[in-house]
Amino acid sequence: MLSARDVGARLLGCASDEISLLGPTALGLSIVANGIPWRPGDEIVYYPDDYPANVYPWTSLAAQGVIPVPLRPEYPGVITMDTIEAALSSRTRLVTLATCNFLCGFRMDIDNVGYRLRERGILFCLDAIQTLGAFPISVQHVDFLSADSHKWMLGPAAAGILYVKRELQDMLRPCLLGSWNVCSPQFVAQQDIRFESGGRRYEPGMLNLPGIIGMAASLKLLLDIGIDTIGTRILELREALLRRLEPLGFHQYLEAFDRSDAADGTNRSGIVSVTHETQDLKRLARELEANGVTVSCRENRAGQVFLRFSPHFYNTESELDHMVEVLFRAMS
Repeated sequence: MLSARDVGARLLGCASDEISLLGPTALGLSIVANGIPWRPGDEIVYYPDDYPANVYPWTSLAAQGVIPVPLRPEYPGVITMDTIEAALSSRTRLVTLATCNFLCGFRMDIDNVGYRLRERGILFCLDAIQTLGAFPISVQHVDFLSADSHKWMLGPAAAGILYVKRELQDMLRPCLLGSWNVCSPQFVAQQDIRFESGGRRYEPGMLNLPGIIGMAASLKLLLDIGIDTIGTRILELREALLRRLEPLGFHQYLEAFDRSDAADGTNRSGIVSVTHETQDLKRLARELEANGVTVSCRENRAGQVFLRFSPHFYNTESELDHMVEVLFRAMS
């Protein structure tokens, strides 16, 4: 029977000793941020409007003389290699990004970005919670990745995966120490600190066993179905959702980008955030929740309100029809 590490490794196309069993996403990202031996003047390229879990671990390093360099994309959340390239310098040590923006739903070209950064000797870190389990992800050109299982992986909260490329494990010193990741024969503390090898290197103590067992079971289910199949189904549901929302006067967050020459449709995800010119979206969100439709009510930095829908492969068109019926009644 495959272990949780083995299943996580299959999901990412890596070795099982590159997988640590941790959660939430912020924990893995913080382990990376605080484990790299930074030098004053090192630069980190990040996106300030990513989910805060992938912002604070990096901006806090300014106290050590590290320089956070924010990305300023033309369209909110649309992170391309051209955008990243404009922020790089000879001092860039690491680029940290989300595989998909949590609000606008733009899905980044991981392979192209990672390949280009590796050519320049720049480390690449990913917050993968918005796509892992929904779309294929390869870490061939990725150095670090963190994701909790409670979203697209369909697992329990506070169980997740931290990926650290094998050749970087000696460089990335664990910032959390305990009896599990420091060699302690017979649980006797030693004078010298020597870390365990592989994924255990970043697991300081007892694991969240119920959560990890649940995560392993959900990942096996997803892999049995096929991540490609799941991704295709999610995009079909996305289009079906938009066909139902647009006649009601809703507009996508990235409508302007989708109409531009830069959009080719390959960066779409299961996250669909919409706004409306006349409706109270917070009230509509309450009506949807009261009628069994799970939806998020989100705001951007400017305070603009959005309804965020995230259909997964198991959702049905009849459920989308029910959602539209609830909206229609609430908007009438």
